[in-house]
Amino acid sequence: MGMTDYLEGKLSDHTVRHVSYTSPTTVYLALFTSATDDTGGGTECTGGSYARQAAAFSASWITSGTITFTNMPACTVTHAALFDASTSGNMLYHNALGSSKMVPAGATLTIAAGDVTVVLT
Repeated sequence: MGMTDYLEGKLSDHTVRHVSYTSPTTVYLALFTSATDDTGGGTECTGGSYARQAAAFSASWITSGTITFTNMPACTVTHAALFDASTSGNMLYHNALGSSKMVPAGATLTIAAGDVTVVLT
């Protein structure tokens, strides 16, 4: 996952201008049906019981547990992003999926531990 402009600005200000930045206590994985971008754009899934899910990471920046989205709306998931809030908030990282996932209405979408990696580029 690549950094958004928002996070790049916060980290740059923190490291070279000594502007305080408090990292989020929890980050949330969001699923998208259109391309995300560095400005935070994209169309997030809606409908069914879709909600962003908390994601935990190991020391190597890889998800340390399974992430489950239940009762999904019918959609094709193409991108994912990490946010600093369960609703609204700021997109921190984003990326396209390795391959799109067609999800039928009411299905459960499971992302295995280790399937999401944050890479600083």
